[in-house]
Amino acid sequence: MTNTMNSPWPDPAGVIPVTDGSAEDANVTARRYLDSLHVEMRLIDSVKPDLSVTIFQKTYQTPIMMPAFSHLNKNPGNGRLPMSEYAAAAADLHTLNWVGMESDETFQEIMKEGADTVRIIKPFADHDRIRSEMKAAKEAGAAAVGIDIDHIAGKDGEYDVVDSIPMGPVLYEDLCSYIREADLPFVVKGVLSVSDALKARDAGAAAVFVSHHHGRVPFGIPPVSILPEIRKALDGSDVAIFCDCSISSGYDAYKALALGADAVSVGRGILMPLLKEGREGVIRQVTKMNRQLSELCMYTGVPDMKSFDPSVIHIPAAYQF
Repeated sequence: MTNTMNSPWPDPAGVIPVTDGSAEDANVTARRYLDSLHVEMRLIDSVKPDLSVTIFQKTYQTPIMMPAFSHLNKNPGNGRLPMSEYAAAAADLHTLNWVGMESDETFQEIMKEGADTVRIIKPFADHDRIRSEMKAAKEAGAAAVGIDIDHIAGKDGEYDVVDSIPMGPVLYEDLCSYIREADLPFVVKGVLSVSDALKARDAGAAAVFVSHHHGRVPFGIPPVSILPEIRKALDGSDVAIFCDCSISSGYDAYKALALGADAVSVGRGILMPLLKEGREGVIRQVTKMNRQLSELCMYTGVPDMKSFDPSVIHIPAAYQF
């Protein structure tokens, strides 16, 4: 079945398939949006850029971070698990590492790789579990902790259940208490609106992570599309802004950074290199992305990661939300 009505997503054949709000649809939309963004050249006075960034008062060599993967149980073939392999790659690349839903014991093993690592905790219905995992993360030396608000809702209209563990709501007062008790920089992950960004700021979060978690929300807007509004809303605050979803190249990273992100995570873009080659595959892929980022910075006159000008990005009217 197809829909021939006007659509914000131009189709060469003039026929737009009807979508059902699935993760695949949301990710196709995010990919198309990123590809629709074009840049103008600003070459006079352009120099090779400094890609270093400061996150949580520490300096890293690139704004391209590792993702918050969870439960990667496939072995890359060298006797080491992927969760440890991409943490080791992060240490070698001098970038920030992220970890999703893992046991305290696995998190401790990941921390042995020497990468600065953020632990993202699910919104468990059991609030004591959230507090316990925050405490364990701090004891293990985590750089920051956070909560995955996009796992509140399940696909059945009830609260989500992950690995047979019930999730629950994250009320504003809950968020405030987690941030007070964390004793670490706190990240609210799964922000896809100015509303949630402002609530996270007011609760005392150190950062928001703009993301729809690979299409969890039906008909979710591309995370990159909301970045300028969130950046404007948080202007003047110390809240860092991170972004992911469909960031697969250094060119994608450039677009997100130009539109308001302080740093980005690459997930699916490193997944196959990670599973096939482990640490070396991740290093090679992120190194390639760093080169692409540097290339586009040089084409547009961006000398460092604090000097992006969003006016360099051109968004065709048909793709504007």
